[in-house]
Amino acid sequence: MNGIGTLTDSHGHLAGRPLEEWNAAYEKVENYFHALRVRNKVLLGQLVLRVLERAAHRAPAEPTRSATQLAAEEMDRLVTDWFAQVLQASPAGSEQTLSTRGRLALLLADMPGRWQEQFLRPGPWPEEFVGAMRESFLRAGPDFQLSKMTPRPLDLGPIATLTNLGRIPYIRMVLAWAGFALLLIGVFWLTHGGFATVMNWFSRLNH
Repeated sequence: MNGIGTLTDSHGHLAGRPLEEWNAAYEKVENYFHALRVRNKVLLGQLVLRVLERAAHRAPAEPTRSATQLAAEEMDRLVTDWFAQVLQASPAGSEQTLSTRGRLALLLADMPGRWQEQFLRPGPWPEEFVGAMRESFLRAGPDFQLSKMTPRPLDLGPIATLTNLGRIPYIRMVLAWAGFALLLIGVFWLTHGGFATVMNWFSRLNH
């Protein structure tokens, strides 16, 4: 990691870029590793500086690219190359697929909980770790669908429509007032002769 320090000039620039730009790149890379659940702070710092060092060496030759762009590319390249070594898969022509399935394999194999110290470390790796990664990589193959993890909403037909209407505050208010009005009408009818009418009707049925 000492290489990145030698690129800092007397103006506080790193590879010709202001430190604020590298701070943004640092944050992006750190968030990426956080998403992979790398929680050990020492390991996390080492991995971030490793990526930034690679980006800093490219920066002088690519002045139109931001430090964040360079860091993101180097981060993905570093992780994808490591996946290719661990999984014995060629990244040529399938970098995106390998990167996506590799990240999913990390989580399925519980890398954050069991193998965090192995992440991005050069081989050889423990056989159990390699076996778990390769098995998880196969499970996360082309047939793996995100819909298996995200349940689809049930089609309840008219019931769903009525339920959705019931969620609208205005509709609920109208239904409540309508029910209350019907209740008042019923009470008024029963107390103003309605009850007697019903009793007379039952009396005629009995005769």
